[in-house]
Amino acid sequence: MIQDTFVMGSRYAALNPGLARAFEFLARPGVDALPEGRHEVDGQRVWAVVARGQGRDRGEARLEVHDRHIDVQCILAGVDRMGWKPREACRRPAGPFDAGRDVGFFDDDPDAWLDTRAGQFAILFPHDAHMPMISAGAIHKIIFKVAVDQG
Repeated sequence: MIQDTFVMGSRYAALNPGLARAFEFLARPGVDALPEGRHEVDGQRVWAVVARGQGRDRGEARLEVHDRHIDVQCILAGVDRMGWKPREACRRPAGPFDAGRDVGFFDDDPDAWLDTRAGQFAILFPHDAHMPMISAGAIHKIIFKVAVDQG
């Protein structure tokens, strides 16, 4: 997992070419006014999901993992207190992994909590179990789904 500010996003482009495309999209004028839902960035390699909503309580959420995608959670407004745990330390699956949706859930407790504020992002790799959207307030964010395999 990596946490940093929007202005530093380009520093992580070498990790995966899709990250560069995501941060270029994030820097576009008017990105904060995009409607909720999915927005194409680079076909099936990179797309964005704009989300606005009330944060959840820790008891309403589960850790999630992905096999084929990196999540880049970019906070536009509010604070997202994300839970984190190494995937290999998760012991309590909440059901089978859904390969079609590329998501699996765990009932384990996070090992750490990370406050990600407006103007900051968190990059979460397949080895990072994460619990997003934890907040007492409203959150406005863009989640980029970046394919691990950019081929």
